[in-house]
Amino acid sequence: MLERGYIQLYTGHGKGKTTAALGLALRAAGAGLKTIVIQFMKGQSYSELEAVKALGGAIVIEQYGSPLFCRPDDVNIDEHVALANQALTRSGEVLTGGDYDIVILDEICTANLFKLVKFDDIVGLITSKAANTELVLTGRGAPGELYQYCDLITEMKEIKHYYQQGVQAREGIEN
Repeated sequence: MLERGYIQLYTGHGKGKTTAALGLALRAAGAGLKTIVIQFMKGQSYSELEAVKALGGAIVIEQYGSPLFCRPDDVNIDEHVALANQALTRSGEVLTGGDYDIVILDEICTANLFKLVKFDDIVGLITSKAANTELVLTGRGAPGELYQYCDLITEMKEIKHYYQQGVQAREGIEN
């Protein structure tokens, strides 16, 4: 159990926000801490889902997203909003439940950017967390107003990306 839990934010347009959060979860597992990852907007299969199965429950990942990729002008926006609301409800449960040392809300900032969750909902989760729970928020487009609530902020900045040369997402690297 952590003596005090801080609030971390990984944002920006560069690759690595979820990867950094999962790296923290892996390190925490090695120290005997339990982590839950609530994935907003993610319903597709990712390699990390298979990897955590080998860790015996030290890291749990729950997905609250459609198998279809969400875009801000999506015709299925009601489905995406409903799934995001389920993720918000579950996030509130785990932040106050005491079962996990670390709670990662993966892509919650992107869900806010896409208007699937409200900024006030994010603040409500932050202010409701147990004092000894570490909270990690990830996603592009974190609003500047969120910074005042965070103890650590890392911005991933894209300098160069092979997607620009037409390289698709590779299993085990991007998904």
